[in-house]
Amino acid sequence: MSAPSLVGAEWEVEVGPVAHGGFCIARHEGQVVFVRHALPGERVLARVTEGRVGDRFVRADAVSVGQASPHRVVPPCPWSGPGRCGGCDFQHVDLAEQRALKAAVVREQFSRLAGLDVDVEVAAVPGDHDGLDWRTRVEFAVDGTGRAGLRRHRSRDVVPVEDCLIATRPVVGSGVLDRSWPGVAAVDVIDAADPAEPVLVPVPLERARERARPQGRDRRGGDRRYRGPQPDAGRDDAGDGGLVREVVRDGDWSGEYAVAARGFWQVHPGAAPTFLHRVTVLLEAAPGDRVLDLYAGSGLFTARLGELVGPDGIVLGIEGDRRAVENGRANTGHLPNVEWRAGRVDAELATLVDQGVGADLAVLDPPRTGAGPEVIAHLAALGVRRAVYVACDPAALARDVATALTHGYRLASLEAHDAFPMTHHVECIAVLERAD
Repeated sequence: MSAPSLVGAEWEVEVGPVAHGGFCIARHEGQVVFVRHALPGERVLARVTEGRVGDRFVRADAVSVGQASPHRVVPPCPWSGPGRCGGCDFQHVDLAEQRALKAAVVREQFSRLAGLDVDVEVAAVPGDHDGLDWRTRVEFAVDGTGRAGLRRHRSRDVVPVEDCLIATRPVVGSGVLDRSWPGVAAVDVIDAADPAEPVLVPVPLERARERARPQGRDRRGGDRRYRGPQPDAGRDDAGDGGLVREVVRDGDWSGEYAVAARGFWQVHPGAAPTFLHRVTVLLEAAPGDRVLDLYAGSGLFTARLGELVGPDGIVLGIEGDRRAVENGRANTGHLPNVEWRAGRVDAELATLVDQGVGADLAVLDPPRTGAGPEVIAHLAALGVRRAVYVACDPAALARDVATALTHGYRLASLEAHDAFPMTHHVECIAVLERAD
């Protein structure tokens, strides 16, 4: 028989350190409690939301605060808080402390999973307004009455909202929250450079069911960073919002990218130019270099790298989403030294190893689950001397760095960027170099 449920139990607890995932750690009579809406050092009343007697840990919400942290603020969003929208983790925390908490998580993950002491700070990404008004791509869930909203934390329940403060004003101004959506499971809203008006893409209920289990892509090859249902490989753009155009500028350089409306693109307006600049600076690609761009998407890094290595070099983009590869080929069509392969990254790299092909440099921008040990081993076998790894999950990154250490690499540098303010997510960029 199942152990008794603890859901609804309320305990006064002293809140300890922040944990990966937007929680802080507390204990009650020896029971580990992961508490949301709390801050380290606070004393709160925690209401259990998940867990049973005997569980290794339970989850809870801080429903009242007895002793508040000096970093606690009134959440700017009225739909943020226990039992409400689950999209933001840190609306109750001042912005500087949010970044300090994220840095603490990065340090803890690298210490625990890679055995490395790292000194890292989380830098602001330009383009938001005090941590708000930055998300250019939002998937709004639709409830049984046809009303659009956002989901509760770890739930399929839809919370009706009148605004989303982290979304850009064009996303909210699109009218997605003002109309009814009968027969629709979700509505994606995309605020791109072109077209000037946001693109709204309804996802019909039957189509959402068909796409609940994407075929032919997994964490090593497909791109699951975008949380909505993914475009099916080989489909046309009908019903998926077609193509949108993104423009990225880095100093005097600028590039235009065609991207599937529901495909992957960085959601913070400053993220793509920031990461492009940092990747190119850190990679130090020179004319004649052979570069692998792994999980290349629609070619954000590929196009710039193709220019940097010149006609005597080569860039190979590998991506699991065939439509993204088609767009990537179009985005880099002016560069004869850029090639593309559509397939699982680990499988494509294994083919290169079997063929005796070598590479000088690599860029990795994998989904949240990370690249995995096979990909890291293949990079070593290909002779890659330096790799720049862009990661949206510090735990996955730390595990892959630990693997890289066993293959003769060292962590040359690590930096972090706040591309997702008000949430626990943080983007890291690591440089791996051959230790010799």
